Amino acid sequence: MDATDRLDVIDTCTRMAWYADRRDWDRLTEVFADKVTLDYTSLNGGEPVTLTPAQITDGWRAGLGVYDATQHLVGNHLVTADGDSAVCTATFQATHLKSDGSRWTLGGTYRFDLARTGAGWRITGVVMTAVWSDGER
Repeated sequence: MDATDRLDVIDTCTRMAWYADRRDWDRLTEVFADKVTLDYTSLNGGEPVTLTPAQITDGWRAGLGVYDATQHLVGNHLVTADGDSAVCTATFQATHLKSDGSRWTLGGTYRFDLARTGAGWRITGVVMTAVWSDGER
């Protein structure tokens, strides 16, 4: 993997958080492959799910919509690649604010699986591992 690919992988993962926080739902769909496996079981229980970008966006619009603002900070990216596949692991801190001043902050790690497509790198899987939280969800 060359430096350009590495930066493109990191940029794709960063744009996921950026577009979600900006509520830019149309652009958010662009970072995902046609089918994406999401694993948020460390937070919500249950089983991982495979969804389309539109289904992800609809779910996040509803889930994040209860907050007046969110900020997902993603950093410490580690990228490995094998041909047209890549894995990016990163730490995150996500703050969720309501107008009444209540705040819920969550920290942990992401594992992004990505595939190189004709349109660039696209996320095919996300595993979010919650490590800590503060405040009331």
